[in-house]
Amino acid sequence: MDIHVVQPGDTMYRLAQQYGVPMERLLQDNQLPDPSQLVVGQAIVVQYPEVTHTVKAGDSLYSIAQMHNTTAVQLLRNNPALQGRDLIYPGQVIVVQYRDQPQGTLTVNSYAYPSIDRELLRATLPYLSLLTPFTYRFDEDELIPLRDEALVNAALQSRVAPVLHLSNLDEDERFSPELAHELLGDEEDQRELIQEIVRTADRKGYQWIDVDFEYIRAEDAQAYARFLARLRRALAPSGRPLIAALAPKTSAGQPGRLYEGIDYHLIAQSVDFALLMTYEWGNLASPPMAVAPLPQVQRVVEYALTEFYPNQLFLGVPNYGYDWTLPFRPGSRARSVNNVEAVRLAWNRRTAIRYDEQAQAPWFRYVDDRGTEHEVWFEDARSIQAKVKLALDHGLYGLGVWNLDRPFPQGWAVVNATANIRSEM
Repeated sequence: MDIHVVQPGDTMYRLAQQYGVPMERLLQDNQLPDPSQLVVGQAIVVQYPEVTHTVKAGDSLYSIAQMHNTTAVQLLRNNPALQGRDLIYPGQVIVVQYRDQPQGTLTVNSYAYPSIDRELLRATLPYLSLLTPFTYRFDEDELIPLRDEALVNAALQSRVAPVLHLSNLDEDERFSPELAHELLGDEEDQRELIQEIVRTADRKGYQWIDVDFEYIRAEDAQAYARFLARLRRALAPSGRPLIAALAPKTSAGQPGRLYEGIDYHLIAQSVDFALLMTYEWGNLASPPMAVAPLPQVQRVVEYALTEFYPNQLFLGVPNYGYDWTLPFRPGSRARSVNNVEAVRLAWNRRTAIRYDEQAQAPWFRYVDDRGTEHEVWFEDARSIQAKVKLALDHGLYGLGVWNLDRPFPQGWAVVNATANIRSEM
């Protein structure tokens, strides 16, 4: 796989000639909203089919997969134009294998809201090992119901393992240290809540559990690790692994409300896996910067590896960016943008996309209709490739993408090209 950075005068036709690949393949792999609107500095994924199959009458993805010793889900990954459907026609060319071989194997998890567009969900499920509907909240010892049936059923039908996600979000959708403190101080409430988690997982078909408590008080750090260990013991008879989603620490004594209640050393002994939430350096309230700058991500991974085994760790990957107004003023709020939208915005404002080699992230500036300057940081094929390679280089178990609700075809193409995606079913 190559990643081409658009230069002045480039067209998709010219790129197809330059790289010796069919233009239809470029269009399918990149799924651009309007292929005629290329932005200088934009990343374009170029893949080289090595083995293809021309569909004949009576063929199905399953029969083609058997013929070529692969799987139907791998054919869906290699052919994003199928949009997750087994709808093929005679004469259609199906990519069985690309020239470049993946560099390792990863389990890929992604979070999704129950309101996710069903077409987007179907198109993206082939790239996943795990799907995590967001989120179960709780009140004392009771889970608050979540309308997750459609997501769980879709995951199971696609042989993707569904993950029950538990958080300390309150009724205002904010992570509540008070809510966590009350639970962690009451062992009977913990016992009842754990029983309810197991019953819900049994009833709905959840196969993993993910706990994401944030802004835990420093004095609750040990109690939180004990709660996780208690939950893990309760899950053991069913064989369900337990993940803890962790604030991105770079040292044991890191100060700050987000970090002080998260003890990597204790949690490593209490769970099967941990997700390092290595994003939100650039955030709604921060000055403009990359959401997940690679040097900071690297530092988090290096510290985590002093407490966890590599095969316990998922690397968090953001699937979004932010649009800040300039000059930045404390108290101002950025606007969240998806990665496809960011490129379209650059086109509409006739501005080039730049790439920060240190942060390994794309960005640009533009002026809106009112004359206000903006700065946008987001993710593209290059930045995703850097993160996937980081995970592979350190032997991590997988990736955890936040979140699935935003379309990003190039990102999934890069994951598929760079790593074998492990099945957890």
